[in-house]
Amino acid sequence: MNRSKKMVILCHCILNANSKVEGFSIHKEVQNNLVNLLIKEKYGIIQLPCPEVTLYGIRRWGHVKEQFDTPYFREHCRNIFMPYLNQIIDYVKNGYEIHAVIGIDGSPSCGVNKTCSSTKWGGEVGVEFAINEKVNDLKIIQGKGVFIEEIENLLNQNSLNIKFLGLDEENLSSSNNIIEHLKKCNL
Repeated sequence: MNRSKKMVILCHCILNANSKVEGFSIHKEVQNNLVNLLIKEKYGIIQLPCPEVTLYGIRRWGHVKEQFDTPYFREHCRNIFMPYLNQIIDYVKNGYEIHAVIGIDGSPSCGVNKTCSSTKWGGEVGVEFAINEKVNDLKIIQGKGVFIEEIENLLNQNSLNIKFLGLDEENLSSSNNIIEHLKKCNL
């Protein structure tokens, strides 16, 4: 295969749904649509690590952005991204084009346009600990996840202008929008 010198950076769970919080791996057609196009168009793919798995493991509970918006989690995100940043710098230096960083909308870590939020989520689980009130406070809001914010900051610090695109797993047209953006990059 000839080198296309076209690349994208994917958040981990786009290629590995096993890394998601249990129960959140149900919309495979959206990911399949996107991944099939990337392969067909000969994109090189950099798969990022999952900051949630690398810190909390696979048996973690679902979180919200407010829980990850700490100096500790942000430092973890920067640390796990640094080897990828060095790869990106080297690819760009050698004439490769990074067309996009593609995240998962709704994720508290990897959301690009939307993230999961709650001011009440946390603490003990159970009726006696107002779990219903906590669950009812969960919402999807406009904004980026913590890992995406840290990636964007590090790319900006290194004068790397790469587009961020959000894959909305509940909306097949979001993968079509990403596909249209990538096709425009190929013109």
